[in-house]
Amino acid sequence: MMTDTLPPEAVFSERDEAARAILIANDRGGYTVPTAGLYPYQWNWDSAFAALGFARFDLNRAWAEIETLFTGQWESGMVPHILFHKPDPGYFPGPDVWGCHGPIASSGITQPPVALSFAPRLLRQDPDFGAERFRALFPKMRAWAEWFLRWRRDEKGAIFVIHPWESGRDNAPDWDDAMEGVDPQGVGYYERRDTQHVDASMRPTKYDYDRYIWLVQRGKRLGWDDAAMAEGNPFRVADPTMHFILLRGLRELLIAGDQLGLDTGGLEDQIAALEEGAKALWNPGMGFFDSYNCNNGIWSNALTNASFLCWFGGVSAPEMERHLRRVLDAAPYGVPSLAPFDPRFDAKRYWRGPTWAMMNMMIGEGASEAGIALGEEVRQRTQEVIAKYGFVEYFDPMTGEAAGGKAFTWTAAVWLAWAGKEG
Repeated sequence: MMTDTLPPEAVFSERDEAARAILIANDRGGYTVPTAGLYPYQWNWDSAFAALGFARFDLNRAWAEIETLFTGQWESGMVPHILFHKPDPGYFPGPDVWGCHGPIASSGITQPPVALSFAPRLLRQDPDFGAERFRALFPKMRAWAEWFLRWRRDEKGAIFVIHPWESGRDNAPDWDDAMEGVDPQGVGYYERRDTQHVDASMRPTKYDYDRYIWLVQRGKRLGWDDAAMAEGNPFRVADPTMHFILLRGLRELLIAGDQLGLDTGGLEDQIAALEEGAKALWNPGMGFFDSYNCNNGIWSNALTNASFLCWFGGVSAPEMERHLRRVLDAAPYGVPSLAPFDPRFDAKRYWRGPTWAMMNMMIGEGASEAGIALGEEVRQRTQEVIAKYGFVEYFDPMTGEAAGGKAFTWTAAVWLAWAGKEG
């Protein structure tokens, strides 16, 4: 541990120590796995949250986490959602299924770019220690943002995803309409490994998984070429998660870049474009931010935890405070991934109901920054559920019961960086 980078106010409780132990146990030398067994590689947004956790006790290791993530960046600017640093035959789909040709064996899709806003946090914690490391990362982060704006922005200006996994919210109801348009004929036999680690009732269904794999096979056939994949793509869904997190990242890059005297030309225009594009995500019939199928314009009509990321992205939306109050009144343990009063709600099945500590963190922080008192309530509920049920992947929002993988990196990191703090 580098004591010279330890936050001066850091005082660690027994639960803090348990969270630190999880990060250390899941450390594979420069990168962290989400949890052993179920997820044995470096996942993109998981890794960025891990950096925030490490920053509470080892800032050097925190920077290394993000730096390692960017070693997998493609020439196009895209940063993959999985980096396969070391072979692990127990995971599916592995690098052979993806068939990518980046600098490191990887998947062919990306994930929400939380690293763009978390690297500036590391810089703020100790500007002298992090300045040169941020300078080295800055052009890489800008290239990733520009890739999004070129290849993942629809005609209305909203950021979209081309695979449910790209969103990070794998089986959310947001994708249901687009998934119906994917015919998985010819996908062939495959053996899932996720259900060997977690009860199948908590995971996506075979219906979903067939389509996930078909979309991967399509990308592989097209050589993961962005232009080729854009033509006739059956899965293009505008996603509040991706849009608001990218918008937050651009705002943070502009502030940090200006402070260090870096070239931030174009960032203000990009931010303005995404602010305008956010309007396309407003579902006027439902009165909240929502996703829609870019191919036919059909809304998902789903009030999800992604709907509340508007504040994290710096987008004012007074109506969303009322919706958050409704959801919190219906679910005692944080913000569920789908509103409990939605008939599609499933309290334990991955992104169709459970509450996730890292989503709660972004929602809570964003709300608090916007002066909304419910932000602190979200933090307190997240603290309560972790304290009661441990550092698991996600939780039943109605009972708090632990679900998914155990000894989970980002839940431990969220505890250290946000939920475990007082006030």
